[in-house]
Amino acid sequence: MLHLRNQLLRTSRAITKLQTNSSRCMSDDKKKDSIWQADSDPNFENPFKRTGRILRNDLIRAKNWVGDLFTDDSKQKKYTMPLDKLDAFIENREDIRLFQTHCDVLVIGGGGMGSAIAYYLKQKAQHGLNVVVLEKDPTYAQASTPLSVGGLRQQFSLPENIQMSLYGADFIRRSKEILGEDVDLNFQPYGYLMLATDEGAETLKQNSRLQNELGARNELLTAKRLKEKFPWLNTEGIALGCHGLEKEGWFDPWALLCGLKRKAIQLGAHYVQGEAVGFEFKQQREMYVEGVEFGKYESVDRVLAKLPNGEVHEIKFALCVIAGGHHSGKIAEMARIGTGPGMLSVPLPIEPRKRYVYVFECDEKKHIGAQLNTPLVIDPTNVYFRREGLSGCYIGGRSPESIDKEPPIDNLDVDYEYFDTDVWPHLANRVPKFEALKVKSGWAGYYEYNRFDENGIIGLHPYYHNLYIASGFSGHGIQQCPAVGRAIAELIVDGGYLEIDLERLGFDRLIVDQPMRENNIV
Repeated sequence: MLHLRNQLLRTSRAITKLQTNSSRCMSDDKKKDSIWQADSDPNFENPFKRTGRILRNDLIRAKNWVGDLFTDDSKQKKYTMPLDKLDAFIENREDIRLFQTHCDVLVIGGGGMGSAIAYYLKQKAQHGLNVVVLEKDPTYAQASTPLSVGGLRQQFSLPENIQMSLYGADFIRRSKEILGEDVDLNFQPYGYLMLATDEGAETLKQNSRLQNELGARNELLTAKRLKEKFPWLNTEGIALGCHGLEKEGWFDPWALLCGLKRKAIQLGAHYVQGEAVGFEFKQQREMYVEGVEFGKYESVDRVLAKLPNGEVHEIKFALCVIAGGHHSGKIAEMARIGTGPGMLSVPLPIEPRKRYVYVFECDEKKHIGAQLNTPLVIDPTNVYFRREGLSGCYIGGRSPESIDKEPPIDNLDVDYEYFDTDVWPHLANRVPKFEALKVKSGWAGYYEYNRFDENGIIGLHPYYHNLYIASGFSGHGIQQCPAVGRAIAELIVDGGYLEIDLERLGFDRLIVDQPMRENNIV
């Protein structure tokens, strides 16, 4: 490392000497008659000087970057350059180092999904791909990932969802090996308990059979066995339950996001703080696309990124991935998806839906949390709850049962009246000890809700040859982001899915109107 710094310094001095010599070599007469004459243009700069100045500034920034790699500043001199010596558009070297104007792959959205995509792209391609992640809020104050409950389950009805969550479970099991020993996802392996009435019992059986065939491990429990295993449960009206025995539970989604982001950066991904406010397009005269007049096809070519200071800059890319969570529908609209002709007339049907999570306590003498095996319970009414620790604290909630009960999305305020009217009565019915519970607090977050079929939309857009989508998971995205990140990387680097075939979850299903409905949406 010292050798590299010294070499950079020697090269910089050589360039400075070259600048000086290049000026001395020009005679006064030649200066008057040559193309280097600057009298007519007061802003003229000798090309040799300009080239040397640019190279020297680049080398100084490179030396400073190398200096940042040293943790003990007392041992190494830090080379800096006065800001007034740099080009006018350069305000400090950190902004220049972080902002990327060109890249191979641009990922719009740096939450759990976007960071997983960046990690797998860099893990697969390493230095072969320049990956930039555009994230408008690095605090993730309103992002879906850190505001989620962090559930992990394989109790789905679609094979793709089961397989993706199985891979998510394996990723979480190996998280310290993959993300670093200091990353603690705090996984609680106590499973899910899905309850069904007579009406839903057969579907629960079929789903359980499929889940176990694909590698999950759960058991079906009659009402009698449910009461024996979970004596605090009221089984009235319950015909069957499915209890996850392995690879299910809950974890810390914020820790997963931070671990994925840090690992992606370590592998060379660049994170840029900014908001995508538009796209620019490039005409591809040599490409033929069905339904488009030959020579008229345009691909997405650049994104317009609005920076925190209000400035808008372009980022040119070869490939782009929309992983903007609940903003994905609006981002796609900027790319003419849903507003153009032909295939572009079909919108990306993703919008924000607000969901409440309530934190409540039960009387210490009555609480059920002392039983370590208390799972995350999902009632037939779609009310859910799980314990939070062992001191009588729980979290829970419920998705609205109809569109007319959807709350406004202009803020993340919590409606506690909704708990009293739509959540608590069902909790108290299923667990009698919850009749005396007390709400302590709550929070709200956004689902990236897919209006079409409440399932993720994954893969290449059928019109654009360079625009991918990874969004619309409607509440189960955080547990599937490792699998989706790997899948998008496979499409880009390998040219197709290698591990899990997700073709059925592509955008094409929207065009041909073939929903992939998931029965077990919470």
